Amino acid sequence: MTETHTLSVLVEDKPGVLARVSGLFSRRGFNIISLAVGQTETPGISRMTIVVSVEDFPLEQVTKQLNKLINVIKIVELEPTASVQRELLLVKVRADASVRSQVLETVQLFRAKVVDVAPEALTVEATGTMDKLNALLRMLEPYGIREMVQSGMVAVGRGPRSITATSAR
Repeated sequence: MTETHTLSVLVEDKPGVLARVSGLFSRRGFNIISLAVGQTETPGISRMTIVVSVEDFPLEQVTKQLNKLINVIKIVELEPTASVQRELLLVKVRADASVRSQVLETVQLFRAKVVDVAPEALTVEATGTMDKLNALLRMLEPYGIREMVQSGMVAVGRGPRSITATSAR
């Protein structure tokens, strides 16, 4: 059975770090489901949010391999109940005059928003959990999805403090 885990990885913000991390996953046969990288509140430190599938390997092996990389500062597994996890979805939906009001109603139900309007299509922005975004896509599919793009998961631990560069050193 395939299990997925969300890892928050603090790394030095230096050229080549992403390539080394993704290369490690590739060499070890770990499947990356989603990967998002961005700056943190601390200059020179980036946070990678990695959702990894560990079918044949225990998660501990993944984290041990990551810890061996020189630019990795700290790794924390983010449990879904102890973290806030979100993805971003942009989806272009066929929405001519005959169905536009129905598409808009669906968008409102999911607390999404229209970010671009064309005569035959609407571009919708939605954020949320993977389940919420998949449900939105299922509802929009009958109208005709013309194009879509989805970000990787970003996540942060709940509470006053999760992992930071100062707590990792």
